Amino acid sequence: MNTEEPQQEEFYEHYRYVAQDGQEPLRVDKFLMNFIENTTRNKIQQAAKAGNILVNEISVKSNYKVKPKDIVRVVLAHPPHENLLVAENIPLDILFEDEQVLVVNKPAGMVVHPGHGNYSGTLVNGLIHHIENLPNNSNERPGLVHRIDKDTSGLLVVAKTEYAMAHLSKQFFDRTTERLYYALVWGNIDEDEGTIEGNIGRSLKNRLQMSVFPDGEFGKHAVTHYKVLERFSYVTLVQCKLETGRTHQIRAHFKHIGHTLFNDKRYGGNEVLKGTTFTKYKQFVENCFKILPRQALHAKTLGFEHPITKKNMQFNSEIPEDMKQCIEKWRNYTINQKD
Repeated sequence: MNTEEPQQEEFYEHYRYVAQDGQEPLRVDKFLMNFIENTTRNKIQQAAKAGNILVNEISVKSNYKVKPKDIVRVVLAHPPHENLLVAENIPLDILFEDEQVLVVNKPAGMVVHPGHGNYSGTLVNGLIHHIENLPNNSNERPGLVHRIDKDTSGLLVVAKTEYAMAHLSKQFFDRTTERLYYALVWGNIDEDEGTIEGNIGRSLKNRLQMSVFPDGEFGKHAVTHYKVLERFSYVTLVQCKLETGRTHQIRAHFKHIGHTLFNDKRYGGNEVLKGTTFTKYKQFVENCFKILPRQALHAKTLGFEHPITKKNMQFNSEIPEDMKQCIEKWRNYTINQKD
């Protein structure tokens, strides 16, 4: 018996990554460090030593060089935490609920579903306390039809029945839902409205970011329509309408056109990207960062067809206070500049 290879029926998959076509040879421990947050290289090396890292279903050592299209899996002898959901009595801002669907306004800072490093306090933990027997989506996540990032605030629709899950999922697939976001971005956008189009896929340089690949060689097709709402000298408030719903779509698309979201740390928006070199101005921006300690993005409007009544439903949410205060500071700054 080969003792180096784990017995598959006794192990649970915790992570699975497929190396993209452009992947340069890279040690598997370094490859996994690019993906798995809140871990250390030593822990990954110990997992490899225990035979828990598989490439194309074969146990490998930590110095194995990952190649394009390799399937890299981390398997352990216990189920991943995200599969061990615990109901938690978390207050939810529910805008609408009936027997089929629920619309919730998620605050910034709340993770949508449990994952590595976030096993409690998530929206899903609160949902399964509020509703029994939520249907699972294709990723075994209860009730979720779509998601928004941890530090993005705003509206989500939740399916309460299998029928609602199927019906709503098809609407998102067919792009018949309405999703409008408000974003504060660096720079003064030239056009009053426009469309950003370009495939979105995981960055080949920083695996925690998504990148835009205009030639279509990598990633998935993505389209964002935008309209300028207000200009504040060095930043612009825009409304974004999603035609597709890719991971980090708005964040990646606006960075691609040179207008990174304000205070988006992962994409470099937490630096002073536009404006003067005066210390007073830098201090003003730093104060804005303190007021809004996250990316300036809010899922403001959500529209869909009700699974049973077929009625078109639309919901709007207020811009949260942190984003509202930041916008007001920029508005006042612009007025004072003109004076």
